[in-house]
Amino acid sequence: MHLPDRVVSSVLAGLVAFFACDLPAVEGNDVRAADRPNIIIIYADDLGYGDLGCYGHPTIRTPNLDRMAAEGMRFTEFYSAAEVCTPSRAALLTGRYPIRNGMCHDQFRVLRNNSLGGLPKNEITIAEMLKEKGYSTGMVGKWHLGHLPEHLPPHHGFDSYFGMPYSNDMLPAKDAPQGREKFFVENNDYWKTPLIRGTEVIEEHPDQRTLTKRYTEEAVQFIRAKKDQPFFLYMAHTFPHVPLFASEDFHGKSPAGLYGDVVAELDWSVGQVLETLRAEKLETRTMVMFSSDNGPWLIFDSHGGSAGMLRDGKGSTWEGGMRVPGIFWWPGKIPAGSVQHEMGCTMDLLPTIAGLVDASTREQQLDGTNIAPLLLGTGTVDRAPYMYYRGTELYACRLGPWKAHFITKAAYGNPKAEPQEPPLLYHLGIDPGERWNEAARQPDVIDSIRKAVEHHRSTVQPVESQLEKVIQAKTP
Repeated sequence: MHLPDRVVSSVLAGLVAFFACDLPAVEGNDVRAADRPNIIIIYADDLGYGDLGCYGHPTIRTPNLDRMAAEGMRFTEFYSAAEVCTPSRAALLTGRYPIRNGMCHDQFRVLRNNSLGGLPKNEITIAEMLKEKGYSTGMVGKWHLGHLPEHLPPHHGFDSYFGMPYSNDMLPAKDAPQGREKFFVENNDYWKTPLIRGTEVIEEHPDQRTLTKRYTEEAVQFIRAKKDQPFFLYMAHTFPHVPLFASEDFHGKSPAGLYGDVVAELDWSVGQVLETLRAEKLETRTMVMFSSDNGPWLIFDSHGGSAGMLRDGKGSTWEGGMRVPGIFWWPGKIPAGSVQHEMGCTMDLLPTIAGLVDASTREQQLDGTNIAPLLLGTGTVDRAPYMYYRGTELYACRLGPWKAHFITKAAYGNPKAEPQEPPLLYHLGIDPGERWNEAARQPDVIDSIRKAVEHHRSTVQPVESQLEKVIQAKTP
């Protein structure tokens, strides 16, 4: 029987529509928007490994993060790629050790408020990668990858930006007291780090007591505005970096003092983000990740946090300086209540997200690993040896459970670097506090780690540091 052409066309169109319901639609190299997860990264500043309830803190109350961990996955061995702010943030966004892009320096450990440099334009960020896949991209909070307009988030793949260009202590008022005492005084007049929207300063002297709430309002507005399309939100909190400030709703409420107040407000903020996702029916379409840029700033006593049983804190390559909380949440995808004992790190985010959205990562050498099999409970991953850098110097290396220290140095106070020959060797499964040196009993392990370091160094090409040059003061 011969059917009219218009009938044949109608039947074919119906079949195409039917099968399109079951198969991912392809847009060029891209999967259909509905099949791509939203991505949210929430990043604390100087939060220690032991500062959350779900990581064992006895008095800081973090019910929202504890619930996030209970509904998702908590890593026990999750790392920042650096021990201080700027290099750790560069590594998170690029999936690369900062030594590869000049975002580290041995003397100037972070970008300052007079730095000329910033994240190089040729670095591909998570935002740029996702923007090419049709994502809306937004950033809220602390950037610290270059404060000049040409270095700000809108020039690195972000459609919108609201936040501070660097740490909240980097522009003290001229009449602020000298010395570290000013960090312990709750006086917002001492600090003048500006607020930026896009690339323009909108407030020269914001009230830092309101920062966490304002960041949260911006994040919630972004989610609601972009809910009908895939989006990426990078929310990098200013706190608990000193000086510490909390809003009236949280100030004086924590049994853990001001530091506890500040962390409790961060926890509230995480709760607001997750509740917004639930209210907008986005929770099964959104992966949320929470971590910290480095360990706690221990030199600030009660205004610094805790690394739990780990050794040292911010500024060091001991475990307390670089092992941080790592929580992933994606209802229906990440097994609820799971605890992951395999290692993960912030450099894993870019390759993992790339795998989830079918994005290419061939243009630059990555140091992270796609950990989707760990997150989704579908398998294991092969991880390269992990390098601990302090500035441009490689201080330590982890291979499996073993960590060898080739150089050790206390975090702050102008200590001398101490070369270790033979290297100090610790089994992090047995001794996460790095107390018992096993070097004399494990020469084969040290030999394997030396070879791993040698191979890694062969892949690193010298580049110009972005942290060294500063804006020259004009003479009158």
